[in-house]
Amino acid sequence: MAQVTIYARRECIEARRNAISDAIHGAIMSALAYPAEKRFHRFIALNAEDFIYSEDRGENYTIVEISMFDGRSESAKRALIEELFARFDTEAGIPPQSVEITITETPRVNWGIRGRNGADLALGYSVDV
Repeated sequence: MAQVTIYARRECIEARRNAISDAIHGAIMSALAYPAEKRFHRFIALNAEDFIYSEDRGENYTIVEISMFDGRSESAKRALIEELFARFDTEAGIPPQSVEITITETPRVNWGIRGRNGADLALGYSVDV
């Protein structure tokens, strides 16, 4: 399971929402062998006065927070971050300098999904990549 929250200025999200979502989902499918139908993205569009950051990040500065089950290897997480930077640049027109990514992993038992505890779910895909 992976839940993704994207924070950016309102103008950036409105102009690039689909491209950003496609870039993220493509990276997750590629790096984590994630199923195509499992896309869970939340966009937080901020007004300029509500999003304060260093000017060197540019007007399209974007924060990507990924919350997922633990179990992925370090190499898979490195590949995911690399894929995200590349796809944001080529697919969404946002250079790596303007993107920050965090991955937070929690045990499956800490999730509740579809009326069940995450530890009791049959996922249909592996988190051991």
